[in-house]
Amino acid sequence: MPIDKIFKDDASEEKGERARMASFIGAMAVADLVKSTLGPKGMDKILQSTGRGHSVTVTNDGATILKSLHIDNPAAKVLVDISKVQDDEVGDGTTSVVVLAGELLREAEKLVTSKIHPMTIIAGYRMAAECAREALLKRVMDNKENAEKFRSDLMKIAMTTLCSKILSQDKEHFAEMAVDAIFRLKGSTNLESIQIIKKPGGSLRDSFLDEGFILDKKIGIGQPKRIENAKILVANTAMDTDKVKIYGARVRVDSMTKVAEIEGAEKEKMKDKVNKILAHGINCFVNRQLIYNFPEELFADAGVLAIEHADFEGIERLGLVTGGEIASTFDNPESVKLGHCKLIEEIMIGEDKLIHFSGVAMGQACSIVLRGASHHVLDEAERSLHDALCVLSQTVNDSRVLLGGGWPEMVMAKEVDELARKTAGKKSHAIEAFSRALVAIPTTIADNAGLDSAELVAQLRAKHHNEGCNAGIDVISGAVGDMEERGIYEAFKVKQAVLLSATEAAEMILRVDEIITCAPRRREDRM
Repeated sequence: MPIDKIFKDDASEEKGERARMASFIGAMAVADLVKSTLGPKGMDKILQSTGRGHSVTVTNDGATILKSLHIDNPAAKVLVDISKVQDDEVGDGTTSVVVLAGELLREAEKLVTSKIHPMTIIAGYRMAAECAREALLKRVMDNKENAEKFRSDLMKIAMTTLCSKILSQDKEHFAEMAVDAIFRLKGSTNLESIQIIKKPGGSLRDSFLDEGFILDKKIGIGQPKRIENAKILVANTAMDTDKVKIYGARVRVDSMTKVAEIEGAEKEKMKDKVNKILAHGINCFVNRQLIYNFPEELFADAGVLAIEHADFEGIERLGLVTGGEIASTFDNPESVKLGHCKLIEEIMIGEDKLIHFSGVAMGQACSIVLRGASHHVLDEAERSLHDALCVLSQTVNDSRVLLGGGWPEMVMAKEVDELARKTAGKKSHAIEAFSRALVAIPTTIADNAGLDSAELVAQLRAKHHNEGCNAGIDVISGAVGDMEERGIYEAFKVKQAVLLSATEAAEMILRVDEIITCAPRRREDRM
């Protein structure tokens, strides 16, 4: 029996050289796709969905672009995954990680062509990655002890992160907001208690940080608009059963009076439920589900503010922030944990009314209100701000910082080059290739800004041969500049994650020597 017949008819396999080429080409195509979004002068991409409504996303966030693509090439999927993990883990560097992995594979392709075994290349890459990490560790700065310097470091990191995003024009304003919000978290990396509300209208500069919690709901008719020292019951329960729903119930009765009796019984049941809720001694009731007119009236008579249909994320966050728990049964008032806050009032943002909870039990909580020209601008602003918040929350825990603007890559490349000279055997070619791949990041930053990358990178390399050099690419002036003076800083954790993830992904793709595609499942004729 010939070996080909192991697989079903429609299955395909590619072996050896062809499989490796398919992996390399797929991964490099993905890297080239997001390459133009790297750096302060990176461009945006428009992503249009084919679903209903043809929704449009405008973004230059590497992870968002790659997440939206439906990719067939298996090696390209590995790069999409590392960019997702980078986004979840540290928030920033999603484009850099893909570009670096793509460059490592581009260099590996040349080495494989000149008959160097993939395992030798992997061993060289491993040594080079370790050496590069050591080089960064020697040059990190840590100002955790000095609160003022640490805050200024965080401001610089936030501004560097926001530099390549839509918020770059007002980066000082947004960096200040992000740093304030992160300092309120007191070292926690849980960004749940920072709520971002998007309201179209105004300009990005009108965005502000508000202490406390804002719920995007209106206060009902005839209810108190302002409550001091609020006791809040957060619930997820049905408050819409006081009417017989014609479509939802089937009742067989002899006369209309019987229907009225059933409705009366339903109303009584609802009244009992409302009384049980009021027995908790509350003055604010927030429910995830609808509250019909009758119970709303009862709450208004008792002077209790009732808020209906607060979306699930809203009540989860409200429970977290006010220190309450979400209740769904009300028979034992002593076992229910109520939320507390000093003041509830109605506020206006643009044209909309919202409910503001201030003086909440969890002091860390705050809301960031984003204003902007359109939904697309607001979505991109939220992604940019979220990246900055992620990076800052990680930096508060691991306070080591580096300079930015291609400086870390040049520092690593210099050390890796020296290692290549000391290493005997074929591995040295792989180590040298790793150094060339690292230099591709400053090269891409310069290319995207329309500068002469060959000239700038050559100048950078020469400057980095002096000890303690702080030179990097300053795309604003279009020359090599001192990164410390320019205040361009990055978090060590982000750079380390980029380096290690990209190397591991490149290694994984390099090991491939066969791609087997399964036969698609056939629909059987059920006639």
